[in-house]
Amino acid sequence: MARLAELVALGYGEPPEKARQIHTAAVLHDIGKQKIPKSILEKPDKLTEDEFRVIKTHTTIGAEMLADIQGELGEMARLIALYHHEKYNGCGYWGKRTDELPAYVAFTAISDVYTALLCPRPYKRRYSPSEALGYIRHQAGIQFDPKLIAVFVPLVQHDARVRDIYKEVM
Repeated sequence: MARLAELVALGYGEPPEKARQIHTAAVLHDIGKQKIPKSILEKPDKLTEDEFRVIKTHTTIGAEMLADIQGELGEMARLIALYHHEKYNGCGYWGKRTDELPAYVAFTAISDVYTALLCPRPYKRRYSPSEALGYIRHQAGIQFDPKLIAVFVPLVQHDARVRDIYKEVM
């Protein structure tokens, strides 16, 4: 997922050094899940409202866990951890629109969703790559900025580096 976020950043025009920083920070996006009970993380059924409130805290817990990382990388890692479930339309965990946040948060979010769709979870089946891209396309203007999707879809469809990342599932 982090390597894909790096490639999305490059495709969006970020310089290579910044894209590498995004990769490093994106690796830590779900660090807060370490503090979430496995019974919630691995639950095969729909979460209750209380369980969903708990799962949402992985973002704030993660940002707190990363508080001691200094400089731009630390700030990047904290914002990615805190806001990677925000949506373009402002209906994410904390109600932020992704255009209110640094672009690297959205690069990580779209990469995280795509990766999650390709991987089976206790609560959902694995999507095929075409189904995952169909979902991403359908989320234009809702979960993701249409401009980001315009970069993401061709990257995933045509870039050999992406195929290398996901070769086990593609």
